[in-house]
Amino acid sequence: MIGATLFGWVGPLIVLLVRGQQSPAVRAHAVAALNFQITWAVAILVGWLLAAITCGLLSFVPIVLAIVPIVLGVVAALKANQDLLYQYPMTRSFVK
Repeated sequence: MIGATLFGWVGPLIVLLVRGQQSPAVRAHAVAALNFQITWAVAILVGWLLAAITCGLLSFVPIVLAIVPIVLGVVAALKANQDLLYQYPMTRSFVK
């Protein structure tokens, strides 16, 4: 679970690099997913840092943070299957 949430940005990056130039729709979906996954990977790393600083007192924080990208990734996949661009909530824009 930790690897999937921390390295969830690898899949959208591969899609962006391989198919991003061929289709504007694929590029839009890949960029949105990549920005979302990078944002949440940073949040999860901060959560692990907080858990380490507090000697495990806040060890639930990274676990809760790891659930969010999984759930919203499934929602985005369902929307993409309907040819709709999903606007991810709580996302910073790193890639344009």
